[in-house]
Amino acid sequence: MKKTLSLFLTLALALSFLLLPAPAVQAEESEVDKIIAEAQGMSLEELAKKAIEESNGATFYGVGNSSRGKTALPLFVEYLQTIDPSYKMDFEWQQPKNNKIFDQLTADSLKKTGTFTMTLIQDGNQIQSKMVEPGILKTFIPKDWADANETTAEEYKGFLPLQTLNKVFMYNTTGEKKYMNCWDFVAEGEHGLYMDIDSEIVGKNFLYMLTREDYSTWLKEAFDELSDEQKAYIQPTIDEMAGETDALGLEEVSKYGLAWIKLWVESYNPVTDDGPICNTLVDKSATDQFGLLVYSKLRSVEESDSVSRNNVQVAAYNDGYKGIGGYGYKHYLFVTKNSPLPWTACAFIAYMTCTKDGFSAWGKDMGGYSANPVVAKETEEEYQHAKGGYEGDENVYDVMNDRGYDWWVDQGKLVLEDPEYCASVAFTVGSWIELLDKYSGK
Repeated sequence: MKKTLSLFLTLALALSFLLLPAPAVQAEESEVDKIIAEAQGMSLEELAKKAIEESNGATFYGVGNSSRGKTALPLFVEYLQTIDPSYKMDFEWQQPKNNKIFDQLTADSLKKTGTFTMTLIQDGNQIQSKMVEPGILKTFIPKDWADANETTAEEYKGFLPLQTLNKVFMYNTTGEKKYMNCWDFVAEGEHGLYMDIDSEIVGKNFLYMLTREDYSTWLKEAFDELSDEQKAYIQPTIDEMAGETDALGLEEVSKYGLAWIKLWVESYNPVTDDGPICNTLVDKSATDQFGLLVYSKLRSVEESDSVSRNNVQVAAYNDGYKGIGGYGYKHYLFVTKNSPLPWTACAFIAYMTCTKDGFSAWGKDMGGYSANPVVAKETEEEYQHAKGGYEGDENVYDVMNDRGYDWWVDQGKLVLEDPEYCASVAFTVGSWIELLDKYSGK
């Protein structure tokens, strides 16, 4: 297998240069582009008035990876009705499964005037390569959002994030085992529960990010904290991966990222959704099991004699825990290139990103963090996620006490998705991971 991998990696790296996209041809500015440029200099109230003029009596079609867009839309309509009580807009929201959102948006982009007004979408890698580079989706930066982030639409680089969600390492606490280092999850005999990388592509982006120099360095630092006995199982894999970094065009320290990936892909137990992982871990029968899953899944646990949030712990919350505590990915907002209601799209995007009520469909749960610091603060003040969503001493589920975005990025060492980096290694590292996955029998 080692010889096969090495030969494959060399060919993959060579082909990656051949498959680099040709320089983009500067397209003529469209009407949607012009509206976005104008809208970026307007307040939410100014955008709302434009939206009322444009969409009163119309039907708004949205598409997204989160079903909660359907919850946010009626709140948006209610907001517009505070400006014009006679305003009325019907709406439909679709949530495609199995990665079909990219196909739907691509097909819709071929029409002169599209069906979908805007989208809320995840997976920075595919967004970059399939949506933004071909010009199918357009980034709109609300003025109020830019002001809150002390930037301008012209200065800001990147996509517009609605929120960052985190997937964290959690384990069942009914036994004696504690996970105190991120390498514990790939130690001999460990088999974590994880949403299969073919079921949710952002999980593969997590693995891509581990090969970036800074995150590989985090893994090296955590490895250095292990005992000699713990290192003995892992070191041969690190040594093996030292020969693969050049073939993949990576830094030398990336051998730690590659080693963690290899041990993880070959050991985890694939599950089709994070919900079943959560339901398994909170049961008292799941002694010594662990998983990497969306933190907010804990919100839907129904307590019983055998099931309780008290049966799980977030690994990164342990005093003295070393290394990465989980993975952070974003939901991004875009206007479609041929949006039938571009002003309304901009106003809706501004409403979700610039007001607590607009973000409430997502903000009511822990584990999701608004990219607007003002909205993030207002959301925490209302929903008390740092206290498990409760006031005072009513909360008995310590695992629900969300320590917040800043803590996770700093002390929790959350690995954050970088769309451009993911896209740059998707062919080389991605092909290598797929080969590992194939050999693992998953």
